[in-house]
Amino acid sequence: MPNIKSAAKRVRTSAKSRLRNRAGKSDVSAVRRKLLEVIEAGNKEAAAKLYSAYSSELDKAAKKGIIKANNASRKKSRLAIRLAKLP
Repeated sequence: MPNIKSAAKRVRTSAKSRLRNRAGKSDVSAVRRKLLEVIEAGNKEAAAKLYSAYSSELDKAAKKGIIKANNASRKKSRLAIRLAKLP
């Protein structure tokens, strides 16, 4: 346990941030999982809609600082390439 008041506050705030970040990453992962399933199935129309939702989730996570902006950009780019390869 921290002895200093400010250290105790940091413990509380970092615990809140950790839960918030974990929830945000979980949201991103859920949309990504759905998108990858649709891409594997080969459904281009549904994949395009899910890609839009995935991009939105990534942008929100990057804006909130859950993930870094370049990380979000890289993930969007790689999935856009996979989406473009669909017949």
